Order: sequence, then structure tokens, then C-alpha cells
Amino acid sequence: MTSLDKPTTPDSTGPRHAAKPSADQKAVTQAALFDAFGGIRGTVETMLPGLLFVMIYTINKDVKSSAIAAGAVAVLLVIVRLLRRDTVKHAFSGVFGVGVGVAFALFTGDAKGFYLPGMIYGVGLGVAFTVSALIGFPLLGVILGPVFKENLSWRTRNPGRKKAYVKASLAWGLIFLAKYAILFPLYWWGGATELGWVLIALKLPPMVLAVYFTWVFLAKAPPPIDVIAEWEAKEAAEAAAKGPKA
Repeated sequence: MTSLDKPTTPDSTGPRHAAKPSADQKAVTQAALFDAFGGIRGTVETMLPGLLFVMIYTINKDVKSSAIAAGAVAVLLVIVRLLRRDTVKHAFSGVFGVGVGVAFALFTGDAKGFYLPGMIYGVGLGVAFTVSALIGFPLLGVILGPVFKENLSWRTRNPGRKKAYVKASLAWGLIFLAKYAILFPLYWWGGATELGWVLIALKLPPMVLAVYFTWVFLAKAPPPIDVIAEWEAKEAAEAAAKGPKA
């Protein structure tokens, strides 16, 4: 099998890397990022359970009813997607995160427990993005490579694109770490209601900022090498060379 980051043809490097990004490439990059991170609907589905939790808890200060309501709406969102035969990857990841938060809240009896797993996960992501960028194996390239059909070809065949992924991963890491540098002191010394509303307020802006930086860096980078098309072209050439079967 052909390596994901090795050339499949002698001329697979060179001019393709020097090509300037076009308006079409910028549009494709924007559409791919929009799809990869869930778009507007995915963002709403991610925010809704947490928003419902903090709203109910603000009103009645009851951890159990708040947690059950948040868990129920997360499951309902998945069911709706299944009935509509839509992609469920973002909804499933959301319901898993909410489920862990609900379990923590019910087990501890503390509303802050609902937020703790997600906060720990967010810090972990921030560290992972930052470290991966610093060691030259940017996590964002691993995540988005299949989306752009380039897999890991950017590692050795597209240095300009690798540089863009390094910058974008570092941006994600620093934005995540800054976000939780604000939230964890509030978790330790603030109230559950205050923590919940601040967390909701910080849910969308950092994500939008990180996606924006990613778009800026990738839109200016060389276009991705479509390794899927290369594999298909190679297989077609091999089949043509063998000729029709007798």
C-alpha cells in the first residue's frame, strides 16, 4: 500500500506546492472547515444541553432535575438526527460529553460537577494542540487531512501546508488554554451558577476565533495534495496497462 505522505508519481512535488491559493480554494477551505466543526447546527446542539442545565439550575437550584433535563435533550438531538438520517458524529460526541457531565453532577450532588469533565477535556485538547505544534506534528493536520483528502501528505510533500497546520494548531492550543485559565479559577472559587453562565458565554467566541485563524492560515497555504485522486489514477493506470481480460 502506498504511504500516506510519500509521492505516488515522480512529479508529485514541485509546481503544485508553489501554486497560489485561488478564490475557489478559499471557498473550499471555508466549506470544509464549516463541515468539520459541525456548522451552525452542530454548534447549537453542542451548546443547548449546557444552556438548559444552567437555566434550570439558576431557577430551582436542583442538580438532579437540571442534569436529567440536559441529558434528555442531548439524547433527543441524536434521535432527531437519526430520524432525519443526518450525520450524527457531532451529536454523538455531544451526548457522550453531556452524559459524563450528568453522571458527575448526580454522583457528587454538586452542579459544578456537570462542567468539570468538559473542562478537563478542554485543557487536555489545549495541551495536545500546543505540544503537537511545537514538535512539528500538528494535531489539526491529522484531523483535517482526511477532510481535504490529503491525509498526511502535508508532512513531507507540502511544507507550506504543514507550516499552516502548525500555526493553526498553536492558535487552537493557546485559545483553549486561555479559555480555561479563566474558567478554572471560577470553578474553584466561584458559584455554580456564575460558572455555568460564564462557560456558556465562552463557548462560542473562542471556537469561532480558532476556526477563523485556521481558515486564514489554510486559505493562504498551498492547495492540498489529493492522495485519494492519486491512488485512483494509479489504479486506473495499472488496470489499463494490464489490458482487458481474455
